[in-house]
Amino acid sequence: MSYNCLIVLGPTAVGKTAIGVALARAFNGEIISADSRQTYRHLDIGSGKDLADYEESEEGPAVPYHLIDITELPAEYNVYNYQQDFYKAFKDIRERGKLPVVVGGTGMYLDAIVRDYQLVILPENKKLHEELEATPLELLAARLMEFQPDLHTKGDLLEKARVIKALEIIEAKKQGLDSTSVQRPDIKPYIIGTSLPRPQLWENISKRLRERLDNGMLEEVQAIHDSGISWERLEKLGLEYRFCSEFLQGKIESKEKLFEGLFIAIRQFAKRQETWFRMMEKKGVEIHWLTPGTKEERIAQARKWVSSLSVTL
Repeated sequence: MSYNCLIVLGPTAVGKTAIGVALARAFNGEIISADSRQTYRHLDIGSGKDLADYEESEEGPAVPYHLIDITELPAEYNVYNYQQDFYKAFKDIRERGKLPVVVGGTGMYLDAIVRDYQLVILPENKKLHEELEATPLELLAARLMEFQPDLHTKGDLLEKARVIKALEIIEAKKQGLDSTSVQRPDIKPYIIGTSLPRPQLWENISKRLRERLDNGMLEEVQAIHDSGISWERLEKLGLEYRFCSEFLQGKIESKEKLFEGLFIAIRQFAKRQETWFRMMEKKGVEIHWLTPGTKEERIAQARKWVSSLSVTL
């Protein structure tokens, strides 16, 4: 199979960015972030943007990146916004003869582009919807395959709601009632997953959290609030921004309590990320998992895998 995109996914604190940047440098690529909070400006330390990783270094030239710092609080940026912006960035990168390298751990964002979530705005067609609901899934799946014989993830054919949505979109387009969404480009991803044994992952999370607190994460959250963003909006961002906001409001009594509570929350988040990726695999998404090891060992393995692929620019 020929691929036109790389995806590097995994839970938090496993070194995805370093692997993605190394692949982008080796294979003429540009990074597309798949992190739900890095889309916001000013959420720098807490979201782990690590923009220095993309800059020129002894490892190689600077690597362009996309979908980082593209929106302002208090706006709500959601999976529909991300999918639309991703399609635009993907087409732009491909048209310039570069390889899109997607890096991130926001499962829903990744799933939306890999399994082509039908996130579109369509006029209601109650009669058609009732007709499709009354039709057996096998017949609906066969009908969809007639329209989309190159459907990438056949597991989608097992979900009646997704099949119905896809057929409703096809019918609306036939009637000239297309949505305002950007048309999905032809995405053929080679997906690389990376994780670490739990003890090492917990250690990485603990170390990184200490560094973020030492490097001014509380001050960052205070500055965002001082700029006019409410505590409530900051808390909705979750994890670091929720806990830091609660501490700054006096809801958490000490920095050690802040660290302990946030450390537990991030570990739980990492587990949920891994659960989401397993769900994607069960739905038919093929993820090639790197052997746990040092960052350098995983980068070398990923390069070897991609070198053996047929990758089109």
